[in-house]
Amino acid sequence: MRLQKFLSRAGVASRRAAERLMQEGRVSVNGAVVTELGSRVDPDSDVVRFDGRRVQLESERWIAFHKPRGVLTTRSDPGGRPTIYDRLPPEWATLKYVGRLDRDTGGLLLLSNAGESMHRLLHPSSEVEREYAVRTAETPSRDALRRLREGVQLDDGPARAHRVEVRRHGGPGAVLHVVLLEGRNREVRRMFEAIGFPVTRLDRVRFGPIALGRLGVGRWRELEADEVRALSRAAGTTEPK
Repeated sequence: MRLQKFLSRAGVASRRAAERLMQEGRVSVNGAVVTELGSRVDPDSDVVRFDGRRVQLESERWIAFHKPRGVLTTRSDPGGRPTIYDRLPPEWATLKYVGRLDRDTGGLLLLSNAGESMHRLLHPSSEVEREYAVRTAETPSRDALRRLREGVQLDDGPARAHRVEVRRHGGPGAVLHVVLLEGRNREVRRMFEAIGFPVTRLDRVRFGPIALGRLGVGRWRELEADEVRALSRAAGTTEPK
């Protein structure tokens, strides 16, 4: 395995940042400082250190968590509000979340220790789909839906729905499914505000190839091996054969 990938998989830094750490002389293998970016290591036998501290690979872990609304996606909160880590068992406390869901948004949240894949999944160039179930008080007009597809201007730049579909309308409001290819802060809510149809409820139902499915609110499950492989393909981090 390339040394920079080893460092990323171990959670030290992203692969690009790990390359900078190597060039700064902060990484050693078997006692010798290594700065050459093409260097390879055997995770089972070589001793890798970063700033003198030994770095080892953990088994790659991925879980899907159904985040409840009202819970923060953060490690801790100074105000004592509940966080996702308060809802997860201690064994998952070292895992990092793959993108945030704001406090009032529920649904699928992935957590993992696979640093490189996590970084790549979130990078805009990967264009990984995020699908949301959106509830509004009124059914957006055809013109409003067209604006979502063509793009609306937000305070941090234009935003566009990759796909949008009305799943239910009439009665008390409407339910739409919206697919984005990025994950900016409160992006779905801000897009619907821009077209004049504020969101009354928001849940993420899919991230890339992983769907929320029947996972209950506040429940979690480990991903299957084929799901992890699908995420690696989506991130472009599948190991070459």
